[in-house]
Amino acid sequence: MPVETTLAGLRIGLQRPLVLVALPVAIAVLGVAFRRRERAVFTGRSRALFLASRLLLVTLLVVAAAGPYTLATTDSAGQPTVTMLVDRSASMATTDAAAGELATAIENEGVAVRTRTVGSETDSSVGDAVTGALGPNGSVLLVSDGRVTGGRSLDAAAGVAQQVDASIHAVSLDSNRTERAVAVTGPAKTSTGVANQFRVTVAGVALGDTTTTLSVSVDGQRIREETVEGDGGLTFTYNFSETGSHRVTARIDGEDVYDRNDVFRKTVRVVEPPKVLYVSRGDYAFEGFLREVYDVDTAESIPANLSGYYAVVVQNVAAGDLGNVSALQRAVIDGTGLVTVGGPNAFERGNYRESLLTDLLPVTIGEGGETSRVVVAVDISGSTSGSMSAQQALALDVLDQLGDENRVGVVAFNNQVYRIAGLTGLGNSRTFLEDRIRRLESDGSTDVSAGIEGATQMLGSSGTIVLLTDGRAQGGNAPAAAARASERGIEVIPVGVGSEVAVDYLQEVADAGGGVFLRADESNKLRIEFGGETREFQGRGLTVLDRTHFITSGVEFAARPGRTHSVAAVRGADLLVAGSDGAPAITAWRYGLGRTVAITAYGENGGLDGLLSAPDSLGITKSVNWAIGDPERLATGLTSISDGRVGSPVTATYEGASRPSADGYRFTQVDTGQYETTFVPASPGYQSLLAAEYAVNYPQEFAAFGQSRAVRTAADRTGGRVFEPDRAAAVAEQVRQEARTVETITREWTWLVLVAALLLYLVEVGTRRLVRIRHL
Repeated sequence: MPVETTLAGLRIGLQRPLVLVALPVAIAVLGVAFRRRERAVFTGRSRALFLASRLLLVTLLVVAAAGPYTLATTDSAGQPTVTMLVDRSASMATTDAAAGELATAIENEGVAVRTRTVGSETDSSVGDAVTGALGPNGSVLLVSDGRVTGGRSLDAAAGVAQQVDASIHAVSLDSNRTERAVAVTGPAKTSTGVANQFRVTVAGVALGDTTTTLSVSVDGQRIREETVEGDGGLTFTYNFSETGSHRVTARIDGEDVYDRNDVFRKTVRVVEPPKVLYVSRGDYAFEGFLREVYDVDTAESIPANLSGYYAVVVQNVAAGDLGNVSALQRAVIDGTGLVTVGGPNAFERGNYRESLLTDLLPVTIGEGGETSRVVVAVDISGSTSGSMSAQQALALDVLDQLGDENRVGVVAFNNQVYRIAGLTGLGNSRTFLEDRIRRLESDGSTDVSAGIEGATQMLGSSGTIVLLTDGRAQGGNAPAAAARASERGIEVIPVGVGSEVAVDYLQEVADAGGGVFLRADESNKLRIEFGGETREFQGRGLTVLDRTHFITSGVEFAARPGRTHSVAAVRGADLLVAGSDGAPAITAWRYGLGRTVAITAYGENGGLDGLLSAPDSLGITKSVNWAIGDPERLATGLTSISDGRVGSPVTATYEGASRPSADGYRFTQVDTGQYETTFVPASPGYQSLLAAEYAVNYPQEFAAFGQSRAVRTAADRTGGRVFEPDRAAAVAEQVRQEARTVETITREWTWLVLVAALLLYLVEVGTRRLVRIRHL
């Protein structure tokens, strides 16, 4: 193994340093030979000089055999050239991009510019363009708003750039032209009598104090009209009384760049109320509540035949009175929904633990406060330097949420992971862990995946990672790391902290890791799952834990049911709402093809109490609707067709015994009795297929404007920079720095040492002959 050192600023080394071990042996042999053979020829001073010469000769030969070399570095300026990717899609019209002027200014700084056009009027395949322009150790300069409409995302392109050690630089763009777009969200399919919530949003750029008139109509009848200033919108609830396809249309006016996104169309397919079986032995208001929305049959126990029912609702029935639970299990596996409602005779009070029903439920019975394995992963990268004290405070606060019975470990991470404390019982280690957290200091770049992987390694299998970070990753693939952790039974709960939190990225991590994203001010919700007896959650009424789920989205709870059951969410289930004591109130999961919901909060009278009154009733309705799933699951004909956009594929599903036919559409069989067709609409408006109506809206390119945060995130992840448009000199300097190459040159000097040894030997031989001649 070579050894190196620096001498007077010069790096020198030996390729085979072990050869030097032979030097003392060679010197000893030389001494013995010299004493025997040269004593008569050399005397006094000449003898000492000759011995020194021989020692030097032997040393040179041994050093030559060791392979001496030197290392030198050279700095080459290279040919500075920048590849500029210029986005020409329609959304760029609202920005101050001036790519031509910037390219000229950069060239005036002495740097060549290669310009490539990205996208077109309705196409923004920016991620694909960036990936195609990347080379090993290279870079690109992106002039784009980052509004990707097809192909790879910018995040995926940044991942490719990291793999080849390339950088993505970008130009910061401001929006200087007013543009707004309208959109409608809400259910695509519902049944008559159901209260459906719709949200109409108006969003845009450079709006200032401008206003627009927003009008909403249903089936051609105007139902709302409001003036919207800047970004805004409205929410409304609507009940459809007739089956069939219905139209919801939103319009805005006002001067802006484009008018094609001033109208948004949405279709709602309304079907007959789905058939629901209500199983109960008491007289509860919930039955009447269900009858207002669904086609309800009642029974005191579960029958053997459940065909034709979209869902089964069981309220306050003891295990011994449930009936044919095996038939219920088969039905749920095949797609029937199940809603289990608590009461004095349900769950742990109804001996559900001894029933097959417990296998179907998203909660375990009579359990809580069990030991959990938790690793707190703290981001200590440079991006948190301004908020490190906040990171530490949040980490300490998270630690305070966890009960003493939990086993807790701590890791810190930047672009690497550091083991701060292994898994240990929190009851005896709380002070120690708090001290270790207070000692953390920030430094380095950010790789959130490193923190997840380090915490996963500490847990091994099963457990929870509480991830404290701003999510501004400069490397790695955190969602992929979270997905791998989830495969090992580990839940990842990101908690956003800092002034600039990458919310979308952390939400993606939460989704991949089977957890829920919490903001810093929501960390007290950890107490619900991990507080145990020593850190019990105390709230007022019901607390929504996950607002991204269909059941809880847009729902507010005002009721304060007086009782909850002694249950805990099954791993993999969605704990959506907790009671005032932190116990689960609404929990959901999938079982086979079916969906099951457990409502485990109830009133003093054994019923659902205030949960059946507004605004809470919406959450109960959505719980049943979620369990039902597709209200046409058992129907035939064209059962599913989604609204679409111009230029984007739309898929329609047909259920029936034979392949359907329609002019201009080709159906292919995807399963027994199921056919699909996919097509690309060419124009906006309301259109129909096999008597089913669908809406086609403006292209995705006109849906969002302004520079996306994904541009800066891609630059941060790849070590790139974001330049202001007037900083051509800074761009040129960056390109020159990247064009400079530092090369290490190795020079071997074995030949020179051997030449020196040869010259020394020749001098010695000549000297010896002269000495002998003089002695003659």
